[in-house]
Amino acid sequence: MKNTTFLQQIKGKLIVSCQALEGEPLYGSDVMAKMAIAAEIGGAKAIRANGVADIIAIKQVTDLPIIGLIKQNYPDSPVYITPTKKEVAALIDAGADVIAIDSTAQKRPNDEKLSDLFQYIKDRGRLILADISTAEEGLNAFELGADAISTTLSGYTDYTKSDIKGPDIALVKKLTELTDRPVIAEGRINTPEEARALVEYGAHAVVVGSAITRPRYITASFVEALGQ
Repeated sequence: MKNTTFLQQIKGKLIVSCQALEGEPLYGSDVMAKMAIAAEIGGAKAIRANGVADIIAIKQVTDLPIIGLIKQNYPDSPVYITPTKKEVAALIDAGADVIAIDSTAQKRPNDEKLSDLFQYIKDRGRLILADISTAEEGLNAFELGADAISTTLSGYTDYTKSDIKGPDIALVKKLTELTDRPVIAEGRINTPEEARALVEYGAHAVVVGSAITRPRYITASFVEALGQ
């Protein structure tokens, strides 16, 4: 998929993250494929999916572009979203249209370089969505060749952790003021109103996961609100 085609398709629109980790009630590629169908029927313009099996299953039921990632822990690094060339290669083989990759300043496994991974992805004709946690990381990712950046990791790196429960609106606003490149808002977006506000603040698109595809999380939020 060409850069311009993908970015035009998602502009001002919703991307749904269909993910469930092992041990969660909805874990399984068949379930995630059904989630993707529901998201497409609802109007989503792209799907974010974790793991080779889920990506393959989702591609069989929808023509929406797939933003693929693989969550993998390594003992020598805190980076876990598509951390090494091994995961990148697996995502390309699975047919992911866009590769989501941790593009923070944290040390990578095996001391691999982000610039090398970006080049590897580009050489194989895939787009790069750089998951970042700070404005500086976002600008660096663009300099290295990212097609778009996402605020996915704001609040999840050691140096950005906070008690903020909602989306990092300040980071989205700062990035959109610093660059005219596509900034995608992701992370703790819990309501349609928040999604709308982020686009109005300049986000190119929004990614919503837990508030749509994780019933356990949604249920718990209602229970908490009722004070149970």
